[in-house]
This record gives sequence, structure tokens and C-alpha cells, in this order.
Amino acid sequence: MNDNKTSDVSPPGAAAGGNGTGNGNGQRKRVLLIIASVFGVLALGWLLLWLLVLSHRETTDDAYVEGDQIGVSAQTAGTVVAVLADDTQRVDAGQVVVRLDPTDNDVALARAAASLTLSVRQDTQQQQLASQLDAQAGARQLELQQAEAELARRQPLLAQQAIAGEELQRSSTAVEVARAALQAGVRQARAAHALLSETPRETSPVVLEARAAFVQSWIAARRSSVRAPSSGYVARRNVQVGQRVTAGQTLLTIIPLDRLWVEANFKEGQLRALRIGQSARVSADVYGGSVDFHGQVAGMSAGTGAAFSLLPAQNATGNWIKVVQRVPVRIVLPADELARHPLRIGLSMHVNIGTDERSGPVLGSVASPTAVAATDIYAEDYQAAQQAADALIRGQALISP
Repeated sequence: MNDNKTSDVSPPGAAAGGNGTGNGNGQRKRVLLIIASVFGVLALGWLLLWLLVLSHRETTDDAYVEGDQIGVSAQTAGTVVAVLADDTQRVDAGQVVVRLDPTDNDVALARAAASLTLSVRQDTQQQQLASQLDAQAGARQLELQQAEAELARRQPLLAQQAIAGEELQRSSTAVEVARAALQAGVRQARAAHALLSETPRETSPVVLEARAAFVQSWIAARRSSVRAPSSGYVARRNVQVGQRVTAGQTLLTIIPLDRLWVEANFKEGQLRALRIGQSARVSADVYGGSVDFHGQVAGMSAGTGAAFSLLPAQNATGNWIKVVQRVPVRIVLPADELARHPLRIGLSMHVNIGTDERSGPVLGSVASPTAVAATDIYAEDYQAAQQAADALIRGQALISP
């Protein structure tokens, strides 16, 4: 009887233990299901983000600001006597930035001016000489006419035996002498006129030669003052007072910060979606994410960066390892945005190009005859030199450069 009571008694907690195991498994399944759902939603969101947004954009951090670096060179040799612009300062087109000692050029200009004045006077002298020879040729013509008349008067007298034959012979000889003198005088007059021009004095060969030498000397004297060919900011000044410079030597560099662009280096696999004319959102590290520039793709380089490097890679080796190449893509920036938020050459940029619109060309268009960059300060030098030469030919005082 005790045995039966013992066998009917269940272990404590047996029923409770079984229910606890079932609840734990169900809870774990729900947690796993929730986690899987979250990851599924994230994966679906990432897929939608890729399909709707990321697949229509190409981005890169390998991008830098580029711009024109205009080297200002000395156009004539000389010694530097003044430096009028320093690094970080702004200069305008035509502003004098360096002055050279003008002594040698001024002496050469004075010599050229004297030569031009002398050539004008020589041309005047030649005109007077030609006129004198014309008058002498006219006198020879009268002498010939007189000799011919004398011969004609004596010929009937010889038939009447009124004069000797020797006298008639002398008259005939006098006619031949007068005719030869006339021919000599005419040729001398023609030779004098050959050095003259039918056009005004300014077109005389002698005057033109001296005028060209004067214009060259005047321009050389003017270029003793080195001027900025374009507006911008001075960088890399490497000239000092007292330094002897030669023609063509670079003295400083001018950077126009209003004409900058971004050179973004995209991987070769990213180029298939890029087209000229696509819009680009560009941000600079210097401004962080608070400023965006709205640029536009202007073109793509004709080769990779490695192809244009100083030492191109030699891939024809047994140890060749494929390296993903990058192609520079030029992105122009609006001038008004550059004015509000100035950039500097070499700054790091982040580029994000929208590739939805792919109807644009891949290759650049034919170059326009319009100059990409131009300056007229040197043409002004030539025009001023022409005016100074014309004034000197007219007898006016020398116009200083």
C-alpha cells in the first residue's frame, strides 16, 4: 500500500518544466522572426535605394580643384629695380607687377628715334635731289635743241660755201654731245626717283625700315615694366630686387580664382554612365557639407592618369598585376558660386554626378574659334608704338613709353 502511494506521486515541477520549455522555444522563434524581418526590410530598403538612387549616381572622393596658372615672364633682359606685387595679393590685367632697369632700353630707343628722324630727312633730301636732276635734265634738253638748231642753220651755208666743213662738223659733234648729256641727265633723274615712292613719305622703304626698328625699340622700352596679362592672385613669386633676369624667365604666377574647375578621377568602370552635360553636386572639405556647388560635366580626358604620368607604367612584364585605372573628368563650376564661396587650387572635393540623363555625348565637341583665354595688353603696346612712330615722322616730339 505504501508502494502504490509512492508510484502515484509525480516529481515536483514536472508539469511546470514541460510548459516552460515550450514557451522558450516560441519566444526564440519570434525574436528570430523579428530579426529576420528587420534584415529583410533593410535589404529591401537597400535594394530600392540602389535601384532608385545609387544606380543613377557616380561618386568619387578622388577629386581636386584645378585652375589656370598663368606664368608672368620677363619679355626683355634687365635688372629688377622694383617688385610691386607679392604672394596672395590680387592684381588686375595690365597692372605693373615688376619694374626692370630701363637704362639700356631707353638708350636703344633714343638711337632708333634718331635713326628714324634721319631717314625722314634723307627722304626729303632725296626728293630735292630728284627735283634738281629733273631741272638739269630740262637744261640738257634745251642745250640739245639749241645745238640742233645751230646745225640746221649751218647746213645751208655749207652748200653755199659760206662756211668751212670743219664748222659744220663741230656743230654736228655738239649735237651728239648735247644728246648724250641729255640721256645722262635723264638717267640720273630716273635713278634718283627710283629711291622715292609714288606714295607718301611714310611708305618709303628707308623710312619703313627705320620705323620698324623704332617700333621694336619702343616696345622693348615699354616692356621694362612687366605687367599682369590677366586678373588674379599672385602665387609663387620668385623674383627679388637686384636680380638679373633674362627674356622668357618666369617671375611669378597669377591664378584667376574666378575660373576654376574640378578634376574628378573616376574609375574606368564608372565611365560607362558618364556623359558630357550631366549635372554634378560638388562639396569641398574646406566648407564641409554646408556648401554644395552645382557643377556640370564639361569633358573627359583622352587618357588615364597613368598614361600621362612622367614615367608611364610598363605592363609588358611577367609580374603584371592589374590596377584599376582612373580617368580625369572635368567639372565646371558656376562663377557666382565661386564668388560666394572661393576655392583654391588643389583643394579636395567630393563629387556626386547624376547619371539619369544619358543622351549627352561621350566625346567633346569640336573646338570653337573663340579663345579660351586671351589678353590684349601686348596689342596695346604695339598700337602705342605705331602712334609714337607716326608722331615722330610728322616731326613731333618723342612720345615716352
